[in-house]
Amino acid sequence: MVKALIIYGTRNGATADTSELIAESLRQEGFEVKVINAKNEKIQSVDEYELVIVGSGIQMGRWTNESEKYLENFQQELSQRKLAIFVSSGAAHPLSEGEEKTREIQDARTNYLEQKAAKYNQKPIALGLFGGVYDFNKMSWILRRTMSSLKPQLEEAGLKETEPGRYDTRDFDAIHSWAKKVAQLTSI
Repeated sequence: MVKALIIYGTRNGATADTSELIAESLRQEGFEVKVINAKNEKIQSVDEYELVIVGSGIQMGRWTNESEKYLENFQQELSQRKLAIFVSSGAAHPLSEGEEKTREIQDARTNYLEQKAAKYNQKPIALGLFGGVYDFNKMSWILRRTMSSLKPQLEEAGLKETEPGRYDTRDFDAIHSWAKKVAQLTSI
């Protein structure tokens, strides 16, 4: 049985939920999976894991400090095992259309995944760009004020509030498909 570790950083919980969805899919593929919030639990070693998945929420263009520190502190160990990286970001579901939308998605993939992997000398087997959650209830006052103009755009794009003040841009089927792809690539 392949042992996998999913370590993530989250601000509003979307990356935690996404990590659990990935874990669920990997378990269905026969993996033994441990899921850890990097803010709450420190890892001393990854020696027992064949697969490590590192995830982060993106806010204002930045990874969570905990996830990035993990990539930095475990560079050597991660380079010796199968690694996958994902982010939860509204950039995965841009509100623009056509070529601009395609460019924004590619820019997010480049900035949040490819460049981050390269910064820490990693060659992941998979990179995942997933939607996130805009939770206006959990945002700081200043961020909520800054982002308030986004609400009508979210609704125009067909996104509905999953509960008052909360918009979820994740594609759950895409998350499960990505996890199954990671399972296949790990078994090669």
